[in-house]
Amino acid sequence: MKKLISVLCACSLLMFSACNRDTEEIIMDEASPADTVQTGTTFRMYYPSEVGTLNYLLTNAYNETYLSANTIDCLVEYDRYGNVLPCLAESWEYNDDMTEWTFHIRQGVDWVDYQGNVYDEVTADDWVTSAEYVNNAKHESDCQYMYTSGSVVKNAQAYYDYTAWYYSDDNPKGSGSPDGRQDEVAEKSTLPEVLPSDIGVKALDDYTLVYTLEQPCPFFLSVLSYSSYMPVNRQFLEETGDMFGRDNKNLLYNGAYLLSVWIPQEKHTLVRNPSYWDGGNVFIDCVEREYNIDAYEMQGDMFLSGRIDFAEISAEQLDSWMSNPQIENQVHPDRPDNSYSYFYTFNFDPQFDNAYEPENWKLAVNNENFRQALVHAISRKELISLYNPYHTEYLLNDTITPKEFAFADGKDYTEYDALKDVADNFNPEQAVSYRDKAIEELTQAGATFPIKVLMPYNPSALNWRTEALAVEKQLEDTLGTDFIDIIVEAGPESGFLSSVRRSGKYALMRCNWGADYADPQTYTEPFQAGHDYIFWDLSEDPATKKLFQEWSEKVKQAISVYDDGEKRFALFAEAERFLIDHAIACPYSIETEGYIISKLNPFETEYASVGIVMQKFKFCKLYDKSFSMEEYEQAYQEWQEQREENLKK
Repeated sequence: MKKLISVLCACSLLMFSACNRDTEEIIMDEASPADTVQTGTTFRMYYPSEVGTLNYLLTNAYNETYLSANTIDCLVEYDRYGNVLPCLAESWEYNDDMTEWTFHIRQGVDWVDYQGNVYDEVTADDWVTSAEYVNNAKHESDCQYMYTSGSVVKNAQAYYDYTAWYYSDDNPKGSGSPDGRQDEVAEKSTLPEVLPSDIGVKALDDYTLVYTLEQPCPFFLSVLSYSSYMPVNRQFLEETGDMFGRDNKNLLYNGAYLLSVWIPQEKHTLVRNPSYWDGGNVFIDCVEREYNIDAYEMQGDMFLSGRIDFAEISAEQLDSWMSNPQIENQVHPDRPDNSYSYFYTFNFDPQFDNAYEPENWKLAVNNENFRQALVHAISRKELISLYNPYHTEYLLNDTITPKEFAFADGKDYTEYDALKDVADNFNPEQAVSYRDKAIEELTQAGATFPIKVLMPYNPSALNWRTEALAVEKQLEDTLGTDFIDIIVEAGPESGFLSSVRRSGKYALMRCNWGADYADPQTYTEPFQAGHDYIFWDLSEDPATKKLFQEWSEKVKQAISVYDDGEKRFALFAEAERFLIDHAIACPYSIETEGYIISKLNPFETEYASVGIVMQKFKFCKLYDKSFSMEEYEQAYQEWQEQREENLKK
């Protein structure tokens, strides 16, 4: 057994504090946004859309996981550099092939209600209960996929599939539940019976938890900070039944905060948990969120009036904010989020209307010179400036997998040999050269010009239409309207992904992928067979088929290496470079919320490229002013340097 971590963290219990504001002089480091930090503090903000559910075992929606991230602790947490730390697991180890992970649960941690009254102790069975609940199809959990994405918990999907049948119209039902069915029902099952006890999550005793996986998984720790791996008390879950998570009173808490007030479309209040095991690292006493459907329009004025401590700034508002002497020295970028990658890609199996000439598009998209022409004609810096005009370099992504996303032995994945010299492909002269080659080849293949290129956008997404029109201009100006006709078209405001991308009703489109775990394998998933992104596995063109097979073999080889991080990363880097070199995808940018004003130092928070830990207020302090642009840039650079040194250790 290989011991990874065995650390006991200091604990201190803090009682409730009144939600008032005082200021105490303290010694700050150079990254601090102000000379003073407030004690007895309340952090206040607006929110524009209401939470749909408090049942954290059902959701992975950002505005809902914000609450669970702060009220429910997981097995592990992170420091501000991205190192995994013990949380509700004090230590852990794994077997030789990384298919069995054993966690030793911290003793003496309490489940409490919304008023801080102790209900029970946290035990290993709380994670067993969670796994049974999430993987029961009856509950229709949106985050069940985390048990089968990359890290495959033994029999989790089999149990889900069995319960999906059990609660479907194909089952005559009978009485009882899937783990206590009548023989009549068992005989009519179309699937082998799978019981909750078959899932590979076991409590050996109150403080020993074991996960058994179906395949080696060196990155298993990185999936444990998602809501689907949060614990839940079995007795309380049974007592509340369908009422679990309906409001703050039908929840238990073991995290840094309690949801003391929850009034939908009015107010959420988080208060410090008096029984929290690590209370010494909780510095903000209250977090108050006030509902306002016009929050984006009003929050600037409310920040200036002292009503709130955080405001987001849209690209349209930025210039006016920067010209306001009252606030210009407090505006700074939001922290770049490298858990999401954006890239332009092509659809190899078009399902759009005949008006857009899908057969002609098939000829074009399967021609590599055609794809290269388009990729080399897209100016990513120009597109990013639509969202972030002052700091395009923060968002620019030369690889599909973002920089600073994953490390092996302290080395950034994007610095491995196959990827370290990848650069911006924008080169109009090369684009024209590729175009000329494509015209000759496509003419011989029977294509007609101009090639119609359907490029839909979601009208509800900020600035996407503007970006699509910019891409149209870039491509047509560089390559000529006699070669291509970029057709920018609005998709539906709701259900855009299902009706457009997943249905194959596009030719060229900006896509994105959010990481599920801290390993480059996660960024291969959009391109694998069966995924509803580019459908190149469905192409009938011999050249494209060969490319897909070559790439798939490279990925398969990389996945098979689980005990040598450097070799694994080098192989994944080769597979990713293959996608870029053959213009299967055009890397674009990472995620950002643009610009903000905030009295928090973003570099004090837990940091991870996966999971929900960056939504937590633990470790955060409330300051009396926000970073300026210059202060942010200095702090960001210092954090990057410190992180690099830290990871090398």
